[in-house]
Amino acid sequence: MTTTVIQPKWHTVADVAAMLGFGLSKTKMLVLTGEIRSVKVGRNRRILPEWVDDYVRRVTSEAEGVSA
Repeated sequence: MTTTVIQPKWHTVADVAAMLGFGLSKTKMLVLTGEIRSVKVGRNRRILPEWVDDYVRRVTSEAEGVSA
C-alpha cells in the first residue's frame, strides 16, 4: 500500500504567517504592500509556495548586503 501526500498548490496568508513565524497582521501587511506576492481568488488571498521562497531570498540577500 502506498501513501500519497498531496502538497498544496496555494497557501493562505495564515499558512504563510505560520511558515515564516510572523504574526497574521504582519503577514497581511507584507501581502498588502506587495512585499509578498499574492493573488486574489474570490474574497481570499492566495500565495504560491515559490512566492514565499522569493520573499525569503530577497530579505536574506538584503540582510547580507547590509552586513557586508
